[in-house]
Amino acid sequence: MEPLSLVHIHILGGSVSMLAGAGALWFQKGSTPHRAAGNIFFVFMLLMSGTGAYLAYINHEGASILAGTLTFYMTATGWATVKQAENTIGSFEKIALVAVIGIAAYGLLSGFEAMNSETGRKDGFPAPVYLIFGSVAVIAALSDLSVLMRRGIGGAQRIARHLWRMTYAMFMAVASFFLGQQQVFPESMQGNPAFFVPVLLVIILLFFWLIKVLFGKQFKQAT
Repeated sequence: MEPLSLVHIHILGGSVSMLAGAGALWFQKGSTPHRAAGNIFFVFMLLMSGTGAYLAYINHEGASILAGTLTFYMTATGWATVKQAENTIGSFEKIALVAVIGIAAYGLLSGFEAMNSETGRKDGFPAPVYLIFGSVAVIAALSDLSVLMRRGIGGAQRIARHLWRMTYAMFMAVASFFLGQQQVFPESMQGNPAFFVPVLLVIILLFFWLIKVLFGKQFKQAT
C-alpha cells in the first residue's frame, strides 16, 4: 500500500474517531448509544494511531512514532478493560504491560538522548516531547502492573480505567487535528486561540466523568 493511501486512511480514522468519541463522551456511560459510539471510536482510533505510527516510522519521526504507538496501546487497553470480565485478567493484559514498558523505555531514553545531543533534539523533536509521552507510558504501566497484581479490577475503578485511557486517545486525536494540523484551515484562521477550545473541552469532560464515576452513587453501587 502506498503511503498516500495510508494518509487517507489516517485522516479518515481521525475524522470518524473524533465524531464517535464526542458522542461517547456525551452519552451516559453504559448506555446503548455510548457503547455504539465507543465501538466505532475504538475501530477508527486504531486505524488512525496505527497508520500514524507507521507513517512516522517511514519518515523517521521518533516522537510521532511514540505518540502513535502509545495512543494505539491506550485505545486497545481502554476498550479491553470493559470487554474483560470484572476482577479477571488474561494473556492480553500481560502482553499489554510488556508493550507499554517498551513504549515508556523508548520515550524516556529518547528524551535523555535528545537532552544530551548538540541540538537538544532527536529526529527534530525536543526532549520534553519524548519525556512527556514516556512519563504517560510509565503511569499506564504502573496501572497495568497494579491490575495484574490484584488479579483484575471491577466496579467504578474499572470504568475509570476505561474512561481515562479512551479519553487520552480522544485528546490525542483532537489535539493533533486542531493544534497540529492548522495548515488545513484557511490562513486567516491559523494560530487562532479558539483552536484550544475543543482540546480543553475534552479535558474538562474527562474530569467531569471521572468525578461522576468515582464518586457518583450509580457507579459506587456497582463496586
